[in-house]
Amino acid sequence: MALRFGTDGVRGVANAELTPELALALGRAAARVLDGDHVVIGRDTRISGPLLEAALAAGFAAEGVNVDRLGVLPTPGVAYLSQVEEVVGAMISASHNPYADNGIKLFAPGGVKLADDVEEAIEAELEAVLAKSPLGPAGEGVGTISDRHGDVDGYVDHLVHALGPGRLDGLRVVLDCANGAAIEVAPAAFERLGADVVVIGDHPDGCNINDRCGATHPETLRLAVVDAGADAGLAFDGDADRLIAVDATGAVVDGDHVIAICARDLRDRGRLHADTVVVTVMTNLGFHLAMAGEGIAVVTTPVGDRYVLGAMEDGGWSLGGEQSGHVIFRDMATTGDGVLTGLVLLDVMARKGTSLAALAESAMTRLPQVLVNVRVTGSGPDAADRIAAQVAAAEARLGTTGRVLVRASGTEPVVRVMVEAATHDEAETVAAELADALATSI
Repeated sequence: MALRFGTDGVRGVANAELTPELALALGRAAARVLDGDHVVIGRDTRISGPLLEAALAAGFAAEGVNVDRLGVLPTPGVAYLSQVEEVVGAMISASHNPYADNGIKLFAPGGVKLADDVEEAIEAELEAVLAKSPLGPAGEGVGTISDRHGDVDGYVDHLVHALGPGRLDGLRVVLDCANGAAIEVAPAAFERLGADVVVIGDHPDGCNINDRCGATHPETLRLAVVDAGADAGLAFDGDADRLIAVDATGAVVDGDHVIAICARDLRDRGRLHADTVVVTVMTNLGFHLAMAGEGIAVVTTPVGDRYVLGAMEDGGWSLGGEQSGHVIFRDMATTGDGVLTGLVLLDVMARKGTSLAALAESAMTRLPQVLVNVRVTGSGPDAADRIAAQVAAAEARLGTTGRVLVRASGTEPVVRVMVEAATHDEAETVAAELADALATSI
């Protein structure tokens, strides 16, 4: 059985690696381990979404769990309903991946992502289900499957109320919905708060999700912001749990800058718990230097927003996130929420009467960072060990103005080589040398 949990649920090529049979078995296994009598299931706009939704729903219902199919809704919208209704949540999406991929994310009742031991228990139960199809309940014990629409409005209400009395009147924003799950929610939320909204990436056809649009491809958004004379642009990924911003000049403002802006703002208003922020090992060194200058403590976790969230819960901290644009406002949500992050970011602009470019420039100075992906046949968990000597030599060469990180991706068959340095040329040279060394060692 090749289906394993990565950093954000399970993923694979739909109907090849992630088949309906596996989705059905996963639904049965999850129903047994999570031990709930109700589940809400959302999906993004991929052509394979309804196929896997039907199979996953059947798996839960086969174990006596009642299923509500929510249709197209962002991942944080599913998490929100899981939280307020105290039910299991499931999202069918491969996030920022191409349309042929798909995935399944699970939330425990309360809207939180699963702990490692719970995922391991589900994997073990999945093995058992696939090895021998067990008998489930019959007759009245079978779960029901219902289509439940209209939850977009309730989720938009939650987003608007989370911002408090804030208003976005006078701000013009371009929203790139990545032809994904944010197509209804994002425009509705920003318009409710008074923003002048221009929307792109809002015509999904099942195969164009994340295709030259959204958080991983901000080029189209950059042009649209300049053409529209907008104050900012906001790009979501396929399931709308991450955000990348663009200022009025078309310059990209990544997750590190967004978190730095929000950390300073929350700290100034006495809302940054213990003056601490949680980030991952991928966060730029410039962020750490900026936070040190502001007297804000930084806690670092492995890559993955569930690790960020776990640290936040353990420490009682209110803000955390990733360079990729997953940002968690723990006082307002249980998981990363791209639309909520965009609302908060524009709220800072509106309250301060300051451009996004000025906010980003004052928040931190980004050190040059180069990321090279080396494709591997396996997960490559020992990649750093293979080139430990070369990594040590590179770190000595960079000194205190740079760093090296080598890690296997949790969502793709690649090993990521990340290098930061005082200059881009130096970072690029070192990254290329390490990538070559790694490729040779495989």
